[in-house]
Amino acid sequence: MENMSELKRQVDEENAGERDTQRGKYMTFKSGNEYFGLEIQYVNEIIQLQAITAIPETEDYIKGLINLRGKVIPVVDVRLRFKQEPFEYNDRTCIIVINIKSMMVGLIVEKIAEVVEIKEDNILPPPSVGRTDKVQNKYVYGIGKVGDTVKLLLDPDKLLNDQDLTVVEQANEMNVEEE
Repeated sequence: MENMSELKRQVDEENAGERDTQRGKYMTFKSGNEYFGLEIQYVNEIIQLQAITAIPETEDYIKGLINLRGKVIPVVDVRLRFKQEPFEYNDRTCIIVINIKSMMVGLIVEKIAEVVEIKEDNILPPPSVGRTDKVQNKYVYGIGKVGDTVKLLLDPDKLLNDQDLTVVEQANEMNVEEE
């Protein structure tokens, strides 16, 4: 977990700077056998997995709600969202709290990797060849080359569909009422 606190410190430092200094920086995490990247500007913080209150009659990948310092935040299991095999949560499992359309959402990920810088000329469009049934491709806006590896770069706005956003908006309304 000491590695997670170091990454949290990096994210906090990145968020404390100007948006220009965030350009090209990505928080990377592992899901299944692949590594994904989120632009650092969307990342608010990284927290340890905590008690989740289930919401009845929602998609299976919406695990429920957490209370983060008095704010109610919906959480999504990234592996289930990408139609990957579910995994057993462990001490490396954490929640990346991101801001989507001015709303807070938690993403449950297997493992945080690192903060990396990916220059624009190292970002390629996602391939259109091969299997078109790969669900995660609709969330991926680019392929980032980092050394001799690649990271699938996610568009956070596409991670949730309109029905999911209703759950998020309801959680946000609960936060407003409590203030």
